[in-house]
Amino acid sequence: MAVSHDYPQDLDPRIEALVTEVIGRVADKWTMITLEVLTEHGELRFSRIAQLVEGISQKMLTQTLRQMERDGLVIRTIHPVIPPKVEYRLTDLGLTLAEAFCGVWAWAAQNVDRITAARAAFDSRSVD
Repeated sequence: MAVSHDYPQDLDPRIEALVTEVIGRVADKWTMITLEVLTEHGELRFSRIAQLVEGISQKMLTQTLRQMERDGLVIRTIHPVIPPKVEYRLTDLGLTLAEAFCGVWAWAAQNVDRITAARAAFDSRSVD
């Protein structure tokens, strides 16, 4: 069964490159989880994001948030207090991306049993 897409024949190569970059970045585990955390909890301090994104290192969280900021997905706000307070929140662009990925969660919920069964069948016949 083929899936048809309504892409124009003369698709702008910049769009193709952007889609490839964004999919690569957003498909990254840490970006997806960080996006989910900020969608669910709203504006958060770095340390709180680190607590909620279980298993992420400080370096990786810093890189992830910087890249998300560069792509326009998050806003970093520095409050002039001592010690400095830095908070992150999703932009409208980040929220629309989060909405787009809600479909992935719905798909996973609908297909978890089928995927589990397929994996079990594959694993049972894949004895190397």
